Amino acid sequence: MEFKWHYLGEQPRRLRSAFRSFGVTNSLLKVAIFHGGQMRINDRVAWAIDQVEPGDVVYLVVPNEPANPTITVSDQTFEIAYEDEDFLVINKEAGVATVPAHHVAVQDSLVNRVKGYYQRQNYPNQVTHVATRLDKDTSGLVVFPKHRFAHAVLDRQLKARQVKKEYLAMVQGRLTVSHGYIDAPIRRDPDSFVKRLVAPDGKASATEYWCERVTDTTSLVRVRLHTGRTHQIRVHFSFLGHPLLGDDMYGTGFGMPRQALHCQRVSFYSPFKQKVISVAAPLPTDFQRAEDEWLN
Repeated sequence: MEFKWHYLGEQPRRLRSAFRSFGVTNSLLKVAIFHGGQMRINDRVAWAIDQVEPGDVVYLVVPNEPANPTITVSDQTFEIAYEDEDFLVINKEAGVATVPAHHVAVQDSLVNRVKGYYQRQNYPNQVTHVATRLDKDTSGLVVFPKHRFAHAVLDRQLKARQVKKEYLAMVQGRLTVSHGYIDAPIRRDPDSFVKRLVAPDGKASATEYWCERVTDTTSLVRVRLHTGRTHQIRVHFSFLGHPLLGDDMYGTGFGMPRQALHCQRVSFYSPFKQKVISVAAPLPTDFQRAEDEWLN
């Protein structure tokens, strides 16, 4: 796979430095140098220490990525919310895991489905990179970078909290503030491999929310994550005393067959398109039905 940039700096600089200014990571440079890739300046093969002049065109070539043979292929379909040469964004249905479970013999996670899709499309890169994840019974947007460079770009943005994710959730009870901020550290529950809880020795966790509609029994909230802890939204609203409808792990399972949580929007910057990509996903039917039942 080949990437190309025009170097528009005012001063000459080494090729390695020029690539870094375009977001190329050290690990990606190592792939180009040691694992069958190539670097070029204009029409000549170049080394990382070679000089790039203003106006030069620089190229980075990295080998295509073969599929992981240990991941089984699923031919089940999924809804594509957005796709270009670098990113695939899926509107995941509830009931489908994002990644395979090691203890399940027949695998039908999004990763398995994406592997089948990449094979059918005959894409040059066959590795199913996953950048964001959702719980099995949470619906909404999941981002799959389509090559290692895109994955590195999104990982960097996630660590810098530059990827914006917004959710819709229905919680039990009437919330009394229109705009709230939950700052409560989260760690693993010592009595469970899966469950999390709020505790002083947990990792910093921050959730912001806005009330969209409120009744005596139920509140519809728009939620923005400022950190990405496992089960964060579910744990935080349970901590407030307002667990999500349908959440039998952190609440009573009341009101809906699965937790009422949907990742509605995601936005991130693509250096390949040089623009912010913003994707939205409509509410699934089961969420709409529960909203009609509990908020009307």
